[in-house]
Amino acid sequence: MPKQIILAAHFPGVNNTTVWSDPEAGSQIDFASFKHLARTAERGRFDFFFLAEGLRLREQRGLIHDLDVVGRPDTLTVLAGLAAVTTHLGLAGTLNATFHEPYELARQLATLDHLSGGRAAWNVVTSSGPFFGENFRKGGFLDYADRYKRAGEFIDTARELWDSWEPLAPDRDAGFFADTGTFRHTGAQFDIGGRFGVPRSPQGHPVILQAGDSDGGRELAAAKADAIFSRHHQLEDGREFYRDVKARLARYGRDPDSLKIIPGVSFVLGDTLADAQEKAHHIRRQQVSPQTAILLLEQVWNTDLSAYDAEGPLPEIDPQVDAESIIQGRAAQHADRLATAAEWRGIAEQKSLSIRELIIEVTGRQSFIGTTATVAAELDEYVQTDACDGFILVPHLTPGGLDDFVDGVVPLLQERGVFRNEYGSTTLRGNLGLA
Repeated sequence: MPKQIILAAHFPGVNNTTVWSDPEAGSQIDFASFKHLARTAERGRFDFFFLAEGLRLREQRGLIHDLDVVGRPDTLTVLAGLAAVTTHLGLAGTLNATFHEPYELARQLATLDHLSGGRAAWNVVTSSGPFFGENFRKGGFLDYADRYKRAGEFIDTARELWDSWEPLAPDRDAGFFADTGTFRHTGAQFDIGGRFGVPRSPQGHPVILQAGDSDGGRELAAAKADAIFSRHHQLEDGREFYRDVKARLARYGRDPDSLKIIPGVSFVLGDTLADAQEKAHHIRRQQVSPQTAILLLEQVWNTDLSAYDAEGPLPEIDPQVDAESIIQGRAAQHADRLATAAEWRGIAEQKSLSIRELIIEVTGRQSFIGTTATVAAELDEYVQTDACDGFILVPHLTPGGLDDFVDGVVPLLQERGVFRNEYGSTTLRGNLGLA
């Protein structure tokens, strides 16, 4: 019996996957865009719809980052709206365990789970720097080493709140369940007690996803999560990540199938391989405009390069390694700037690449390029050979970027017997095969 593939849809929002200039590109904030992508995913029998979140607009050189000009709408509000226009599709939101509080977030997620009939999921992320914290008057209150400690206890506390509505014998004299909702949590991160205000939801617990890739993030996922959002989308790299994370589960008394590994991937489809490769090249040039190329180069050089021509050669100057980072609100992408610059100079010299051509070469590219048949076969190979359990698809167009995949690739996966023809459960947990 082949493994069944998990499929999810990522609303791309404010990132450099999105092609803003394409005539078919729509709004990143209008509800109609969210609804179109979600309904397309549900038509394709996808497991869930996924939203990222940013708690502050990113900045570079003290200016709002170009890709954030659309803003960052509230995740839970959007998902609550989608609950009303979908029936089976899971609704996953990225919510920060550093700046939220357990009672607040557990209540919101339990409410979403009720509104959707058991389809809520929480992608747990953390922050350690002061940039986001300034929006919450907390600054850099949490040391980097403590962020996963807080996140782990946060998840435990939220589960205690959700479990506080376990059915109990009624107090007939009082006319209600005497202990319903009562909770008391005392720990290193949280000391709270009272009554939880939302009855037990259809899933019991919303599905927990985790997106950290560090050793601490992997350990948190092994201990607490139902699924991990991975960035390892190359075959051998994915297999190594899969082996590493699944091996950690035993020390927490967990079965390997209790944690699903789902990398984020992109795709380009064509009538032939050559057609798909030509489209992929065109999309990459749209994704990396001259302005974007300079911005991405600045993140390595850590200095203002706005005077440089994106179609010209790399700067002769070295990166500023001791200066304060010029970008705020984005995790560091390069641990050793000097080594990265040296590597990039070697690639640019060997292939005679301009700044823009180099950035296209070395930054994110499409994961799967080909015909519907070849892409379906590759996706199946990844899952059957334990490189992952499924995929979170990140289309380059909003909101119609998933249409061709649902119409072309999904039927082929169904023919292979590795993807459902109909939903088998009313809850997200049920469709993911989770307890």
